[in-house]
Amino acid sequence: MAPNDPKNGGGGGGSGFFASLASSISSLGSAMTKSVNGLVGYEGLEVINPEGSTEDAAEEANRGRWKQEDRDGYWKMMQKYIGSDVTSMVTLPVIIFEPMTMLQKMAELMEYSHLLDMADETEDPYMRMVYASSWAISVYFAFQRTWKPFNPILGETYEMANYNGVNFISEQVSHHPPMSAGHAENEHFTYDCTSKLKTKFLGNSIDVYPVGRTRVTLKRDGVVLDLVPPLTKVHNLIFGRTWVDSPGEMIMTNMTTGDKVVLYFQPCGWFGSGRYEVDGYVYNANEEPKILMTGKWNESMSYQQCDGEGEPLPGTELKEVWKLADAPKDDKYQYTHFAHKINSFYTAPKKLLPSDSRLRPDRYALEMGDMSKSGYEKSSMEERQRAEKRTREEKGQSFTPKWFDITEEVTPTPWGDLEVYQFNGKYLEHREAADKSEDNTDPKSIPFNPWQFQDMST
Repeated sequence: MAPNDPKNGGGGGGSGFFASLASSISSLGSAMTKSVNGLVGYEGLEVINPEGSTEDAAEEANRGRWKQEDRDGYWKMMQKYIGSDVTSMVTLPVIIFEPMTMLQKMAELMEYSHLLDMADETEDPYMRMVYASSWAISVYFAFQRTWKPFNPILGETYEMANYNGVNFISEQVSHHPPMSAGHAENEHFTYDCTSKLKTKFLGNSIDVYPVGRTRVTLKRDGVVLDLVPPLTKVHNLIFGRTWVDSPGEMIMTNMTTGDKVVLYFQPCGWFGSGRYEVDGYVYNANEEPKILMTGKWNESMSYQQCDGEGEPLPGTELKEVWKLADAPKDDKYQYTHFAHKINSFYTAPKKLLPSDSRLRPDRYALEMGDMSKSGYEKSSMEERQRAEKRTREEKGQSFTPKWFDITEEVTPTPWGDLEVYQFNGKYLEHREAADKSEDNTDPKSIPFNPWQFQDMST
């Protein structure tokens, strides 16, 4: 294990390449942690006011977010929830939403799926981990958006096709607690995820705990990779300019060989110090460092071979493995080009499922800029969902997902145990039949329908 390994919390002395992780300087009464990025030319700190300000609030209002009177009202309402999990207990106004659901947000992991293709193709076991972990980091640019995605309706789905040979399906498999399951596949890999977000409301901030299990299977050698991401913190939720940070460790483990990647996401300090920075190592099964990795999760990641002490090997140099694609300028929701494709029908397969997120009337109304209609449709669907729950209870029935089955496996996570759902393969049979169908119905004309009881009044 490297002496300045992030797994040791950056402790220890020494003069190694990553020793600066442990050094600090005094400024404005607060320590600012320096990282390896300072040694390789990353500069341009973004100023962050940890406490927020009146000016920040005014700017948020100008961007179409909270107005001061809205903030004051929701602060009075939310105070009673301090310390609680507010994942699904609080109804929020659509003004703070983005026109996307959590199921669609899961699909954003597929933007840089070519990195998983490269992980499957390489014969170097450590470069495999570099490619795969860079893929896992790439989605954090999307996660920094401060707009809230819609909570999926129970039984809601999202399908994606026509993107780099990847087919993706996700489904809301539980409402209380809110749980989603996802599956993606191409010729190089399969991706399987069970997600159960857990939150803790802290007043003007909220911690989001990624209670979940993410597994990637690389098809050539049958290698299985397991991912444990860091938590996410949303700051200045009600007062001040909202911003997102994900401090802590990301660990990806090769469950077949025992190799692993440990990457440390630097917490944001005063004046933006450390924000976005990621440093760490690829280790072999004996926890000996083989490759160092460094970069910023909103820009790029690089790697370099290292010795057993974590020092760069002579004659090697940092090489870029991933770089953020160009994004639209001044996009209201900070969407990437890929995020827009996720919302479009371009990535929709033939004979789209009527439960697909694209078809949600509240999401579509918000995308079209009609907040009044979006709010009305959101309330209507939430009420129907509650009515369906009452009907299930009266009939003594339970909800059964279509495309994923619950297993007997309960896996531990750093934030609690998780019931695991697995892809049951029925979607592949459905998709094969749908693709052969001569039905060319315009998907935009399909009414949104995730409902279990079709005879209920809407």
